Amino acid sequence: MTAVQTGTTQAAAAPTLLDRMNSVTRLGLAVLASLPILITLDWVSALTMLCCQFGIFVACRVPLPLLARRTAPLLLVAPIGAVSMALYGRPGGEIHFQWWLVTISDRSLLLAVAVFLRILVLGSSAVILIGGADPTRMADGLAQILRLPARLVLGTLAGVRMVGLFAEDWRTMALARRARGIGDIGRLRRFFTMAFALLVFAIRRGTKLATAMEARGFGSERERTWARPSRLGRADLFGLLVTLAAGALSIGMALWAGTFWLVLWDAT
Repeated sequence: MTAVQTGTTQAAAAPTLLDRMNSVTRLGLAVLASLPILITLDWVSALTMLCCQFGIFVACRVPLPLLARRTAPLLLVAPIGAVSMALYGRPGGEIHFQWWLVTISDRSLLLAVAVFLRILVLGSSAVILIGGADPTRMADGLAQILRLPARLVLGTLAGVRMVGLFAEDWRTMALARRARGIGDIGRLRRFFTMAFALLVFAIRRGTKLATAMEARGFGSERERTWARPSRLGRADLFGLLVTLAAGALSIGMALWAGTFWLVLWDAT
């Protein structure tokens, strides 16, 4: 049983080809992959980019269960944007249904499909590329490659590291209230009291962390040195070229299909 659990843990923690890239590169690729989707409103470019993204993720050995788990929330958010666009988008073409402010037409339906695919593209690139990056490596890259202020980078890194403690604090408070026999009644009141207590914990912990970092010289204006050098390599260049190719392919497919719809031409 132990051997099976160990093998499962190692398989889940197996590095992917994306881990060979610098964390800053992954952040830049997520932004670069979103540009073709932001400049056009058509569904062909979004569908092409979505297929390219998932093909690239699979080729980079991202586990399918991990890919499905991280993109599953997008399947709940994307229909909301699509439905609102279908009901309230600017009408055009044949009108299928109309009532007060609600107008469903050929144009609004195409926009709804485009919005649905665009949300999937933008969300999947963010949750896979940025969500899978190590915060410490990201901070090293931001400070050494992008030359952001060390104080800003280290403060942000400390804040990100502390976010993980909120879930544990919430769980601890819930268990403590249940042990006292007050955890199963007044759910709404319990939520607000626990949220206020969590806010107090966060303020206290943040104050202590800021004091400790100032005492260790993290607030100094002197140039800092870094224990882990952050550099760019061949994997970063390859990732950049692949992302540019996917973006060019999505725009080219939209132009070939005649569905290219520049945002500046007609914002809806």
